[in-house]
Amino acid sequence: MNVFMRSAALCAAIAALAVLIGGAWRAPAHADGGSSPAPQPTAVHAPGDSGAAIQARAQRILRILSDLHSNNWARYWQARAHCAAADAYAPTARAAPLNRFLLALTDSLCGQLETILGVNPADHSPRGEDRTVGLLLNEPGAAAGYTLFTGYRNADVFLIDPLGRVAHAWHLDRLISHAKLLDNGNLLYTAHDAAIQIDPRGDIVWRYDVGSRLHHDFLQMPNGNLLLLAQGVKTREEAVAAGANPEFVSQDINYDYLLEVRPTGASGKVVWEWSPWDHLIQDFDPTKENYGAIAEHPELIDINFVLESLKKGSQPGAYLWPNPPATLKNWLHINTIDYNPALDQIMLSPRHYSELWIIDHSADTQEARGHSGGNSGMGGDLLYRWGNPRAYGRGDDADQRLFWQHQTHWIPPGLPGAGNILLFNNGWEFSGNRRFYSSIDELVPPADGYRYRRAAHAAYPPDALAWTYAAQTPADFYAPILSGAQRLPNGNTLIVDGTAGTISQATPDGKIAWEYVVPIHRIFHLRQGERPSAIRKFQTPHGDPVPLLTNNLHRAYWHAPDHPGLRALDLTPGAFIEDTPDIADRARATFAAAAAGDFGEPLANADFDIYLDGRAEDNRRLIYIKRPCYEPTRSTKFYLHIIPVRASDIPAHRREHGFDNLDFNYNGDDVLADDDWCISIRRLPRYPIERINTGQFTDYGAIWQAEINLNE
Repeated sequence: MNVFMRSAALCAAIAALAVLIGGAWRAPAHADGGSSPAPQPTAVHAPGDSGAAIQARAQRILRILSDLHSNNWARYWQARAHCAAADAYAPTARAAPLNRFLLALTDSLCGQLETILGVNPADHSPRGEDRTVGLLLNEPGAAAGYTLFTGYRNADVFLIDPLGRVAHAWHLDRLISHAKLLDNGNLLYTAHDAAIQIDPRGDIVWRYDVGSRLHHDFLQMPNGNLLLLAQGVKTREEAVAAGANPEFVSQDINYDYLLEVRPTGASGKVVWEWSPWDHLIQDFDPTKENYGAIAEHPELIDINFVLESLKKGSQPGAYLWPNPPATLKNWLHINTIDYNPALDQIMLSPRHYSELWIIDHSADTQEARGHSGGNSGMGGDLLYRWGNPRAYGRGDDADQRLFWQHQTHWIPPGLPGAGNILLFNNGWEFSGNRRFYSSIDELVPPADGYRYRRAAHAAYPPDALAWTYAAQTPADFYAPILSGAQRLPNGNTLIVDGTAGTISQATPDGKIAWEYVVPIHRIFHLRQGERPSAIRKFQTPHGDPVPLLTNNLHRAYWHAPDHPGLRALDLTPGAFIEDTPDIADRARATFAAAAAGDFGEPLANADFDIYLDGRAEDNRRLIYIKRPCYEPTRSTKFYLHIIPVRASDIPAHRREHGFDNLDFNYNGDDVLADDDWCISIRRLPRYPIERINTGQFTDYGAIWQAEINLNE
């Protein structure tokens, strides 16, 4: 059917529906599903006993097809989701002649979506024994939307369509852990000590330099402000002064605190802060002001709880860092922040406490340092905590429910279980329980206005979950670190198994309807037939160790086809990631064309050689570090210092003696083996470069090797 015929058919359908339906579009009523054992499907699945719902479905499809400003691919997936709702209508609702006609007409439109919108979903089938990465499963019950992800510490961010094809990609000049799509189509991410927003082309439109390391999570609030997790340091002396048992503290302590930043032009301004250091209690040193009975003050944080367990080896941290550095890595290790605008509250996930915490954001910064003020009247104290009552003296090992959890958050309004709390319960902690399996857990918080109910001398409820997902044999699903979960409009739950690099959708009854294996490891792509390798392994009592794979990821986010941020993107599907060239392909081609055993004149010659690829690709050249495939005995780390043409090309705080070396250190990762040689490949930054200094770290410090002058 040509464009004219498609337009005529669509116009006729629109005219007919407009006459038959009329009135404003109405969303169908949804089942809440919040307190039931399993979430109830909502959104596109309208009640079967309502003729009005049939009209609402027709209006929704009409609105989608007539929205000429949206991308055709987004409209296709959005319309297809509503088309799939036809089976939800009971025969009684179909009885009226108008309803039968509307169903027939909309079904006819649904049968011609590809023709009307001019798209071709392709004949790609995800099934087959030879498929090891990419889309492995796509059942009819899967929610059709776009999934955003990047590999852990990766420079490429991908948005894939429901069939696993790349709909949009951003290629960054730095390694990140995850990014978020904003409503304007821009991408928000953090890199070391800066929050950065880029447009769909990858150009920076906003940046805020915090001045201290940012940790794990961030979010944009409804008012446009950003919530950031920053990391501070307390000396051992400061920790002891706050009541820490000196026996448990042998070094300085890193801790996480919250910053709210208001964008001001191209930068930002801090407008609110919260620190856990203002809300401590301890029962060790009665001479300190914060001395008290832990069990009588669940609103406060026992500073010695995690420090003691780390010292005694009853936390995985003791296993991760058997020889701790000069500063203890993350006393709290808060890995998630979430904001509830209706309550003006913030949820935190302090991993090492195996709890979720809720605090009052309505308290101003001064009140947030104390114990009164705000909607709750409790200042910055904890309003609610759940998962590990032994952390506040209200339980023991048998009462613990969370084990190093990730992505704790309120389910947003309009979704099944709205207002409930959803999280990924990793199951890894060296407690007496030794759980060693993962689950997705949903709970109903005991909200009471701006506070939360708790019986006297008891732990915070609930005792039972509203819904949970785990493998039929629990030990078969186990992600000790990373990972996350997200509720979808049709009642499915997106599951991110971070250690295995797998994204899936579980239906309310626990069946997997969609499964995708991330085909990337930093700058390399995995091909069909290839499998990720293990970086390290987690021991379990159930049998084989659980590997942390090279395609691991921190988060992934599902977006409905009508998400406003998708309007700014060209969503025409491209190839599958596993089929697209990567830097390794380019390097292999370069080596193949070079003389045997070499690849041009080396720019440096010591324990390693430096080569520069002068061809431009997306305004970024590549640099190669070539060395024998054994680690030189006197070198432990190579690095590059990038010198820009103008000092103004990089932020002032990033300049170190004129060099920008923060994101371009080489520590042995991203290595391509070529016979007896190992080659590390790096992208150079986008800004104009004058020269590059190369060097290496040794036992005696830094040794400079060569200077590459790019102007010669």
